[in-house]
Amino acid sequence: MTNYFKTVLLLGLMTGLMLVIGHLLGGSSGMLVALIFAAVMNFAAYFYSDKIALATYGAKQATRDAAPDLFRIVESLTQRAGLPMPRVYIIPTSAANAFATGRDPQHAAVAVTEGILRLLTYEELEGVIAHELSHVKNRDILISCVAATLAGAIMWIAHTAHFAALFGGFGNRDERDGGPLAYLFTIILAPIAALLIQMAVSRSREYGADATGAHLAGNPYGLARALEKLHASASVRPLEASESTAHLFIVKPFSGSAILQLFSTHPPLEKRVERLLGRKGTLTY
Repeated sequence: MTNYFKTVLLLGLMTGLMLVIGHLLGGSSGMLVALIFAAVMNFAAYFYSDKIALATYGAKQATRDAAPDLFRIVESLTQRAGLPMPRVYIIPTSAANAFATGRDPQHAAVAVTEGILRLLTYEELEGVIAHELSHVKNRDILISCVAATLAGAIMWIAHTAHFAALFGGFGNRDERDGGPLAYLFTIILAPIAALLIQMAVSRSREYGADATGAHLAGNPYGLARALEKLHASASVRPLEASESTAHLFIVKPFSGSAILQLFSTHPPLEKRVERLLGRKGTLTY
């Protein structure tokens, strides 16, 4: 299944979910509003999801003079991968993480935090950039950005429904179906559905990007060490990120409870390192 087909399927699933929510909350009029909202969000998700993701974290476009090693790594790896040079951004935070975004290789961007530039060695940073460029090469970035934008929209609708329920609801009461159950579906199940869709498109692509990234970098050790460092750093210095965009990052930007880990958008660290190295165990650095 190509990623373009997956993107179309994701757009359809999210649109259908919005229509169901609209119908439950406002009957036929609510469904019409949801259809218009879904059309706008689908357009924005396809053409502007990269700009939305970068703006969400205050990413600033980097210059060669400000980050010479970063540019050297990106240029070397893009040439090796046969990709056009992406735009390079730096996120002003001490948390250590990175992500790639854009609807195709010609409109791609790689964003890293100030924290990751301070934390990792040159070889480890090369492994991280190779991983992110693998998402570009494998054309994962469109579907991940669309998932982020639309999942955020679903969660926004859920919050709106929650406040509407507190103040007496909205829409024609005769047209609404389900009563309290409709609000329960919207407030609780809709965000879970959005998160499950994210998880479905994220875990497999992370394993794929790890493998492609290790091949692109020339060895798996830099990336494996980077993953261990980033995982440890996220528990001490988490990034202020939303659940709707957490799947974009190379490691989950914050820790969570054991129950939330069941819905994690990232595979377990131990499994990722094991697949990279072909054996169990951790590295020393």
